[in-house]
Amino acid sequence: MRRSAVLLAAVLLSTGFAVPPASAAGGDEGFTIKDPRITESSGLAASRRHPGIFWTHNDQDEGAFLYAVDGATGETVATVTMTGVGTPRDIEAIVVGPDDQLYVGDIGDNDGVAWDYVWVYRLPEPKELTDRTVRATQYVVKYSDGSRDAESLLVHPRTGRVYIIDKQEDGGHLYQGPAELSPSGTNVFEPVAPVDLWATDAALSPDGEQLAVRGYFGGIAYDWNGGDIKRTGRLNVPLQAQGESVTYSADGTRLLFGSEGEQSPVEAEDVPGGSGEEGAESPSRNGDSADGGGNGTDRAGLTTGAVAVAAACLALLGLRRLRRRR
Repeated sequence: MRRSAVLLAAVLLSTGFAVPPASAAGGDEGFTIKDPRITESSGLAASRRHPGIFWTHNDQDEGAFLYAVDGATGETVATVTMTGVGTPRDIEAIVVGPDDQLYVGDIGDNDGVAWDYVWVYRLPEPKELTDRTVRATQYVVKYSDGSRDAESLLVHPRTGRVYIIDKQEDGGHLYQGPAELSPSGTNVFEPVAPVDLWATDAALSPDGEQLAVRGYFGGIAYDWNGGDIKRTGRLNVPLQAQGESVTYSADGTRLLFGSEGEQSPVEAEDVPGGSGEEGAESPSRNGDSADGGGNGTDRAGLTTGAVAVAAACLALLGLRRLRRRR
């Protein structure tokens, strides 16, 4: 979703507060998406079938396109066109599930439309990375408690069960789908656990044991705990122009965070607990309030100016919220 306050942050951050990511073979140290067609990268998924490849997409595009990006170069090496899915509305997430299946979440609400139902698409990840057309299975999704805006799609790597986290400024919920999605009926998702963040994306670790949820300015780490998630700490989320995506690296040692915009950066951080401090609950670590998930002021490289930018964005978001509720 495009947010005016976040776009303002993009302009301010471009003046010198954003730190460009390093490049490394495989992309696990970060990279820049170079394809001029990809201007609204809203989802990110590390391929397990093709090491070093990351799948992404625009939230709105001229077709149902997925892009395979080489993390070593930032170049697109294949474009997949999905068929059998109609015209997408607002694609916000992509996930690699069991058996190298790609799941795509057409679950957003661009233009503030409260859809009665949304869609999840599933298709096999191509064995060869060439431009091609792939037929996808389309699933109709409804929420048990009414329409929801959402940008976070999860597929458990062992069970294949699908989950969605809705996007609410005061914090949302983890919604659980049926044990197996039906392509012919309506799939009702039920809320099963609160999520203390205005979530723009989320990812499960390759072993299915950890959950990372990000917002515009911060993130939270959870133990998956069979879906009864337990908060364990804060994520070290980089301050980005419009932070929209997160994925675990294929080996589960890194978290990669993506942003919208032309030539958008994907920045990498160690998973929580890797250094013995990211997973700890402490006032000295990054903030994660539900109204924005703000980063703490002690993060390495986060200048006073960057903190001011984040504060200004949060103020604008709050003003927008108050006006909407009048």
